Amino acid sequence: MMTAINNKRGQKGFTLIELMIVIAIIGILAAIAIPQFTQYRKRAYDASSKADLKSAYTAAQAWFNDNPSGTLPAATITSATTTGELPGNGFKASTGVTATVTSGTMGTFSIATTHSQGTKTYNITAGGTLTES
Repeated sequence: MMTAINNKRGQKGFTLIELMIVIAIIGILAAIAIPQFTQYRKRAYDASSKADLKSAYTAAQAWFNDNPSGTLPAATITSATTTGELPGNGFKASTGVTATVTSGTMGTFSIATTHSQGTKTYNITAGGTLTES
């Protein structure tokens, strides 16, 4: 009988309370980390949209170098679009980004981009003024 009691005292392991405390700490850390991760992703999507806007603007400037007195045609460009004036000048939208080109001359065109999972829309005018909304 005494041997059985001594064997139980010699067992190593965690108590139920210790395990519950560890699980609670992990739960608190997850509750903090998951919303932050979501915000990081949204900011990354917005950054992708902004980068595509700058690339589209550069492609539009290249188009006007080839057609200085022309009028840039209106277009909606997505990652699936492979035709149009700006893709012909090296612009291709990233996955999830939609670029909308407003028809205009070298001094009057504008471009807007948005990401399907982002939170912002970016606009740029012919003069290079970038705004976000």
